[in-house]
Amino acid sequence: MTDDGAEAGSRPWTDLPRELADHMRPHLDEVADDMIQEIQARVREYDRPGDGPYSSTLRLAVERVLHYFVERVADPRDPESSVIDFFRAIGRGEAGEGRSLDAVQTAMRVGGMVAWRRMAEGAAILEVPARTLGAVGEALMLFQDELAAAAAEGYAQARAAVAGEMQRRRKRLLDLLFADPPAAPEAIADLAAAAHWPIPRTVAAVALAQETRQPTAFPPDILSDLTRRTPSLIIPDPDGPGRAKLVDRALSGSLAVVGPTVPLNEAARSIEWARKTLGLAERGVIEATTGVIRSVEHMSTLILFQDEELITSLARLRLSPLSHLRSSQQDRLAETLLAWLQSGRNANEVAMRLHVHPQTVRYRLRQLEELFGDQLLDPDLRFDLEIVLRARALLSDRPGEQIIPSAKEAVGDTAEVVSFRR
Repeated sequence: MTDDGAEAGSRPWTDLPRELADHMRPHLDEVADDMIQEIQARVREYDRPGDGPYSSTLRLAVERVLHYFVERVADPRDPESSVIDFFRAIGRGEAGEGRSLDAVQTAMRVGGMVAWRRMAEGAAILEVPARTLGAVGEALMLFQDELAAAAAEGYAQARAAVAGEMQRRRKRLLDLLFADPPAAPEAIADLAAAAHWPIPRTVAAVALAQETRQPTAFPPDILSDLTRRTPSLIIPDPDGPGRAKLVDRALSGSLAVVGPTVPLNEAARSIEWARKTLGLAERGVIEATTGVIRSVEHMSTLILFQDEELITSLARLRLSPLSHLRSSQQDRLAETLLAWLQSGRNANEVAMRLHVHPQTVRYRLRQLEELFGDQLLDPDLRFDLEIVLRARALLSDRPGEQIIPSAKEAVGDTAEVVSFRR
């Protein structure tokens, strides 16, 4: 089976008579001239007058192709690969110049057509059998495919190298923009130019959760680095027309947080807010499943959790009257007290908020008055209570995270601080 496969892979070269190469060699210069003339007439990119580098490269390519083809007819067992490497280099050169492979591929087709025309004319003179002529045509087409594949391979390699270098520059630019203190504006401008990234007036940073499906492609003006510990992006001019929808589409299916819009030199502040918001979303403090969260819509929560040890210490101080109660009693009274503070201390509105009877609310309020006493009359203390009760409400569904201290923790300066963190 292997031998059959190898034999099939060597066809049609093995079907060609070796002496055919001897008939071809004396005519190679004429065929090369015909091919070059036809290519220059039909392919505008190769119509360069004189003997400049473009014309020299074209002649070199044509002559290499013809000599390689003839030598392979003469000995198909050990085909020489230099012409394949040469066409890989041509593909890399086209990519490096920012051109497509269209001109190269068209030139190959035109050259192959001229070569086939000359072979057919020679075959008629030499009375070559139809079967042999068919094998020559098949070999010519396979040869063209090999050269086209080599050019495409070189082109792809060069494009990948350019894309890789550009991505490295963009990741470095992301590092500079997130640096604290900020990098020098000149350094940012130089690297932005090298990364082909137009400097915007404003930006917003994005933090993505590691465990969610990461997007694979973004619009070209968005800087991205998904390999960071917190995968991150920078969106230029995020408040421009249609930009919010574009961002939402790009991040669809991912848990992502967009930081506030800031001047370019404050990108570090935007990513800091985005990361903090993401952390709260992953803990469940900010409600989210998948989709885009915007930090500016959760500023009060961010303020509450800016210093968790401080808010916990305040909770230990202000909520100590509840510390000796059972957990279920703490929950009911804390919920009632927060609703009372939020509703202008109106018992009927509290009842509607909590969906309980007004008499139940009044009973709980009497309990709270007994526990807190004159604290409920002091506006500053009521403000403190609302802060810590709001934080408690945000943590109420998080197992292992609490804010009301136990009786032991509520007394004395030596009491252990109850942490929000698990």
